[in-house]
Amino acid sequence: MKTHFIAIGGSAMHNLAIALKDKGYLVTGSDDAIFEPSKSRLEKKGILPQEMGWFPEKITPDIDAVILGMHAHQDNPELARAKELGLKIYSYPEFLYEQSKNKTRVVIAGSHGKTTITSMILHVLNFHQKDVDFMVGAQLEGFDCMVKLTQDNDFMVLEGDEYLSSPIDLRSKFLLYQPNIALMSGIAWDHINVFKTFDDYIEQFRKFVASITPGGVLVYNEEDPEVVKVVENAENYFRKIPYKTPEYEISNGKVYLKTEMGDVPLSVFGAHNLLNLEGARHICQQLGIMDEDFYEAIMSFKGASKRLEKVEREDKGTLYKDFAHAPSKVKAAVKAFVEQFRNDKKYGFLELHTYSSLNPAFLEQYDHAMDGLDEAVVFYSEDALKIKRMEPISPEFIKEKFKNENLKVFTNAEDLHAYWNTLDKTNGVYLMMSSGNFGGLDLSQ
Repeated sequence: MKTHFIAIGGSAMHNLAIALKDKGYLVTGSDDAIFEPSKSRLEKKGILPQEMGWFPEKITPDIDAVILGMHAHQDNPELARAKELGLKIYSYPEFLYEQSKNKTRVVIAGSHGKTTITSMILHVLNFHQKDVDFMVGAQLEGFDCMVKLTQDNDFMVLEGDEYLSSPIDLRSKFLLYQPNIALMSGIAWDHINVFKTFDDYIEQFRKFVASITPGGVLVYNEEDPEVVKVVENAENYFRKIPYKTPEYEISNGKVYLKTEMGDVPLSVFGAHNLLNLEGARHICQQLGIMDEDFYEAIMSFKGASKRLEKVEREDKGTLYKDFAHAPSKVKAAVKAFVEQFRNDKKYGFLELHTYSSLNPAFLEQYDHAMDGLDEAVVFYSEDALKIKRMEPISPEFIKEKFKNENLKVFTNAEDLHAYWNTLDKTNGVYLMMSSGNFGGLDLSQ
């Protein structure tokens, strides 16, 4: 089968391209910019475009599938050529469904926790050498690629994202998967640039639950009132399995899960991660993994990439980075950090740089998000606001919305870096929360 990727360099797209190459497909692609690690990984597989840009002549009648990434625009010249030739054009999730429609599809959805839960499930399955197809949004220890597609596996585990499928398909990605087994971890308003109201956002999850195949299974977080509301109002038939935060204790800086089989030591911390773990356990039960085997495997799970991930520093200071930027994720990460390091001086840094996080209406959601930290810092770039054509935001406005008068607010990278350099990183513990890089801050030094 011959496939062509428009915007092959994306983090999800390049992994799918590699998976198809490994499956024996003929893969080509284009992009106007490709960064690491995508560049090296595509080059290693021999599918890195020879030059950057869009080339309509690459689109030929013998292509069986054109896969369109979100990075491409509606007026993309390669897309126009594909339409002209009448080629089959797929979004990323649409193509994944095509690859898995004859398998049992397990879809992990939710505003937060879905990457970690999917990672936990795959870690346990890999530990017990149970082979499945999968797609996950983070690099995992023991896995070469974030996507795996085979002819023979019975199951496919998919991280279900509620964001848009492609520039020409404005459905939420997870609505295309039609799960046989699903999990919903929580609902907290996100992607405000696409879903203008909270109800618009919740509607995607209502549709997701409605897309579960007849007689399927939904594992859901019974501690989240919005999730419970969606599940209780669902009109289609499926089996409902609720879960909640399990009992645990922290002793000498180590987290122990309290189970019928005794205390299970873990390598992750935070109540939200224990809640994620419980959801993963219920999904693994559906896949034939007994609790005893689940606990044996989960002890060695060290976390998904950039989710409370410890950074090795030259000075041996204690520093964790987290992808958290949405309010619910920030609150969960801070709460976990404060609980885990209750006897240490705690520094927390948050970068606001997504469209949603810089939206004045959305900033209301960050109230008390940094509470419990000894030093709390928020950084956003005034230049980024100008680029996004957004109104200026004052540091006083940020403090007001966070409801934290002691918050330190920096609006340019130079001042942030100067403050960072005054801190003794071996004194206290540090939590760095961002989907960016704090204006080029090197966290390892």
